[in-house]
Amino acid sequence: MPTSRHDRGVASNEELLTVAAVARRLGVAPATLRTWDRRYGLGPSLHESGDHRRYCPMDLARLTLMRRLITSGVSPCDAAQQAKNHKGKIKIEKIVGDYVVREDLVEALHKAAKSLDKRFIEASLRKDIAENGVEQSWSEVIVPLLFQVGNEWEATGKGVEVEHLLTEVLKGVLREQVEDIKKPVNAHPVLLASVGEELHSLALHALAAALAERKIESFFLGARTPLEALCGMVSRSAPPAVFLWAQLPQNADPKFFKEIPAIRPMPRIVLGGPGWDRESCKDVSVVHDLSQACAEIERAVGL
Repeated sequence: MPTSRHDRGVASNEELLTVAAVARRLGVAPATLRTWDRRYGLGPSLHESGDHRRYCPMDLARLTLMRRLITSGVSPCDAAQQAKNHKGKIKIEKIVGDYVVREDLVEALHKAAKSLDKRFIEASLRKDIAENGVEQSWSEVIVPLLFQVGNEWEATGKGVEVEHLLTEVLKGVLREQVEDIKKPVNAHPVLLASVGEELHSLALHALAAALAERKIESFFLGARTPLEALCGMVSRSAPPAVFLWAQLPQNADPKFFKEIPAIRPMPRIVLGGPGWDRESCKDVSVVHDLSQACAEIERAVGL
């Protein structure tokens, strides 16, 4: 039977939340919380004046664990039992499951993204990259996940905030893989840039991370790299390869590889992204995926 704040020893300055507030924090419908309360006994612990029921921090912690366990593939009944027995803090890494079927991981990450569960996404991707490598995680998990989120937004017109948050979380996880490389195999870093007014740079982050696994060092120039900056870096750093990304055709101007300074030896030019027109790029390498990009750059550095 729910008790008062005093009976439960809840501090007077602890935040107490309504059903609607908890639902927003968890990314579930209020009706879902009422179902969990009725079916599993995971309801608010406290009564306030006027018989209004409020969730205390421990209630919120249990419900957060409940949702994350369900997202990771645990049945609601088992998740509720674990959540009810939960005391204190639990490391999210212990919640993340082992996904034999890659589509199951993609689906779990999609649910977590719609719930804005940044920590679950980070922990799941860190684990997958550690076990499978950047290239496999990118092609089998991250790209399908991005397609799912994008397709849902196009179909419903809702969830643009999910796409933006997910992109930034993905960038952060991929950047973690690019640490100072001890004894890189290339004497000069390769250049990675999104050219023109290109704002998309997630593929560059994936490439930088995949190259780091191969001990290939890179200079990351990022989004909206102008020709002047590209030319200056080529002159000063003498890169063995230059990777240029263009998502949109209006940014895929051949001047970005035709007008760079003539140095010796000339860097291998590698183009990526759907914006490039193959007819105007006959003299350089155009790749279609992360694996091809890595292979071209490996050849450029002599691997």
